[in-house]
Amino acid sequence: MAVAAPDATADSGVAVPAVAAAPAAATALPNGFRSVGYMPSWSGSVNSIQYSKLTHINYAFALPNSNGTLQAIPDTAKLSSLVSQGHNNGVKVSLAIGGWNDGNDSAFEALAANSGSRTTFVNSVMNAINQYNLDGVDIDWEYPDPGASGDNYRLLMQQLSNTLHAQGKLLTAAVVSEGGTANGVQPAVFGYVDFLNIMAYDGGSPHANYDWSIAAANFWKSRGLPASKTVLGVPFYSRPNYMTYAQFVAMDPANANRDCVTVSGAQQCYNGIPTIKRKTQWAMANAGGIMNWELSQDTSGSTSLVSAIYEVASGGTPPGGKTGTIKGIGGKCVDVAGANSANGTAVQLWTCNGTNAQSWTVGTDGTIRALGKCMDVASAGTANGTLVQLWDCNGTGAQGWQAQANGTLRNPLSGRCLDAAGGATADGTRLQIWDCNARTNQVWTLPA
Repeated sequence: MAVAAPDATADSGVAVPAVAAAPAAATALPNGFRSVGYMPSWSGSVNSIQYSKLTHINYAFALPNSNGTLQAIPDTAKLSSLVSQGHNNGVKVSLAIGGWNDGNDSAFEALAANSGSRTTFVNSVMNAINQYNLDGVDIDWEYPDPGASGDNYRLLMQQLSNTLHAQGKLLTAAVVSEGGTANGVQPAVFGYVDFLNIMAYDGGSPHANYDWSIAAANFWKSRGLPASKTVLGVPFYSRPNYMTYAQFVAMDPANANRDCVTVSGAQQCYNGIPTIKRKTQWAMANAGGIMNWELSQDTSGSTSLVSAIYEVASGGTPPGGKTGTIKGIGGKCVDVAGANSANGTAVQLWTCNGTNAQSWTVGTDGTIRALGKCMDVASAGTANGTLVQLWDCNGTGAQGWQAQANGTLRNPLSGRCLDAAGGATADGTRLQIWDCNARTNQVWTLPA
């Protein structure tokens, strides 16, 4: 992580009673998409967190001792409140262990090298999970080197996985964006974790730019990490001077839509709302979630980056929307071509495959959304044969659809219905609008 926790030195924390209530159902985003945030022990208030827009929170950080025990968890009252409020809002809360820690991972290196201290560590982790009613642990040993260190990391993660998963607990890990040390995380580890939080920041020029960040996620996928376990990290701070996003917005609200600003003669680069949304759109189509470092650096209200992630991930649909596949003629599914979230991407028929490209949210506002965008009649056309595409949601009539009793989807602006061109059923058949006739190529089965 970008910022190290203050060192904890005591051998154990003061025990507090575990919260008796079981966690509520996890906050739901389409297709199990995750919005993960880190909450530092040393910054921010747990009362300011937008719990309803997150699925997972990692409390940072606990530190290990070389013998496998844990140092005292900082501010356990804050942790207990975080767990209570998180669970009341259906958010899973894990303990993050490690962190940058000034680059010192010697305790991890020592404990992982010995089977006895590995077992001590796993037991210490489970004790902390049970004591604070946590949902799991996030291992932030950021620099296991290739070779013996990587072998020991794999053995540690395997033992953690066996123990935690047997108790229904989560095991995740934070990993570097790229470089040689990434190879210390062996592909076998991908099978042990529920997902990996990829720290796609502190690199790239400008800092954490879109192309560099997506390349970091694709690097891990190229090594065999499943897309569903690939969680793309985004920064809520700048480089080179580690200013918070909230500081930039306080200087000028327009900075929310920028990625670089000049402060005291030096350029500071971060991720503003458009870049955060663009990364989230990519993750919706190609990954399993978005992670942020860290929650106390965000704003509230319309400039919030957590809100920007949620808006895209949820499709921006008001409560009451239903999410799933839309099936048409030949049992084929309505599909976004190539799972591409770019404006103008074709909406077509394709063999049903369960991907995000075929997950549509039918909103109570009349929109039909996928990958954070809306099903749209090109150029607001009204003529027969006007093609249907994906486009930024804009509230216009070109994006309004009304389900009819006969199974058709009518676009009120044109008075025409969603139609599979020519009554074809082949993969790639384009969708268009056409005079409503309720034939089989205009009848659609919406999410239940």
